[in-house]
Amino acid sequence: MADLRLRRSVLYMPGSNQRALDKAKTLAADSLILDLEDAVAPDAKEIAREQVCRAVKEGGYGNREIVIRVNAPQTPWGEADLQAAIEAKPNAILMPKVSSTAVLEHIANRLEALDAPEGIDVWAMIETPASILNIQEIAKGRRTVPGCRLTCLVLGTNDLAKDTWAQIVKGRAPMMPWIMMALAAARANGLTILDGVFNDIEDVEGCREECRQSRDLGFDGKTIIHPSQIEPANTCFAPSSDEVERARKVISIFDEPEHGKAGALKIEGRMYERQHLGMMRRAVAWHEAIVAKGT
Repeated sequence: MADLRLRRSVLYMPGSNQRALDKAKTLAADSLILDLEDAVAPDAKEIAREQVCRAVKEGGYGNREIVIRVNAPQTPWGEADLQAAIEAKPNAILMPKVSSTAVLEHIANRLEALDAPEGIDVWAMIETPASILNIQEIAKGRRTVPGCRLTCLVLGTNDLAKDTWAQIVKGRAPMMPWIMMALAAARANGLTILDGVFNDIEDVEGCREECRQSRDLGFDGKTIIHPSQIEPANTCFAPSSDEVERARKVISIFDEPEHGKAGALKIEGRMYERQHLGMMRRAVAWHEAIVAKGT
């Protein structure tokens, strides 16, 4: 818990926009995904690769986690993206359209062949119907695929909508079964999981509502597409002062010598079982990590 990595707000930044790459150094996002894929037109792929990798090498992003989203291996840019990203040494490389463990096997083999530093993790986009159908095997890949560095799943809800014809509506009822399947798979295999983006950058309160939903569902954070969405994500994924105070009180009461063998206690009119202590400690650790970061 002491080394908890905050990923409340994970901001996509188009790699072809140098101004955006520079601005990202001043933003309060926990993590940045410097994008070489969807946000970049085909004729700008090479310049985006050059700009992103130079920016990562030069640094200046402080304690923000830096992730490079490369193009898929089967595209004309995939292999060059991967080689350049490894040389730049981001915290992680985000692979698009991970629809089976075959993609994880490919990236593991390429990372080994290219002598990628141990500190580079792999994140996987879950954004196709096949991804959802194979989600359990993909998530288990961190243990079953030799050399697999998978640490995080990222939902691509726009691509899921495109491929399934599901409507993107308030509350996301059409997608909820897929969302929860992915979340359960992540938790069962010790992976971080990030929710998909909210498309209406003018609707800050709508974004805030969806961030609240994401947190209630159990996500670690939300991917976002505009700086205006950073504050809603950071706020919604932070435990409230009341939650932190209650968590500390519950922990302290369970820790009292006379309650050492208690399986459940009534505290301020509410029943708490000893199993709730993990949730309470997580809330306190989350709060302390936010305080330490200062945003």
